[in-house]
Amino acid sequence: MVKIVEEIRYHTICVLVDNEAGVLARVIGLFSGRGYNIDSLTVAEVDPNEKLSLITVVTSGTPMIIEQIKAQLGRLVPVHKVSDLTVEGPHVERELALVKVAATGEKRGESMLTANIFRARVVDSTSESFVFEIVGSSEKLDAFIRAMTPLGLVDVSRTGVVAIARGAKPL
Repeated sequence: MVKIVEEIRYHTICVLVDNEAGVLARVIGLFSGRGYNIDSLTVAEVDPNEKLSLITVVTSGTPMIIEQIKAQLGRLVPVHKVSDLTVEGPHVERELALVKVAATGEKRGESMLTANIFRARVVDSTSESFVFEIVGSSEKLDAFIRAMTPLGLVDVSRTGVVAIARGAKPL
């Protein structure tokens, strides 16, 4: 007997919802109640006139689990639309991080050179530390953080993934 193993993949799912109290709690409750993991979560109002918000969730699972997640999200009352950008076509994903590095002497110069390579910019500087702002894919941010670790990495704050489909078609 041959056992077929389904591949677990990350998916970026956008959920257009009414901007009202309790909606985020219901979405998160759906994930936690079924044991699904959320790798990244961002929420922002996208249409103040219609009072709509966009929840962007990065999660992982087999194709069957991802389909279950999308179906269950679609059944929530305040949800207008569920889009799986990972399978629906080309899209752009970005994340922002603030990265604090405590560096003096030679490591100070090395951290600046590394930041330039990654196109990170200094948003705060003292004689003993820098705070860098970096925007890009999650993989780029991960690589920058790894590069800064031996140079005096102190703290990291990340926004989570935001995403949008490419082309003229709206969500």
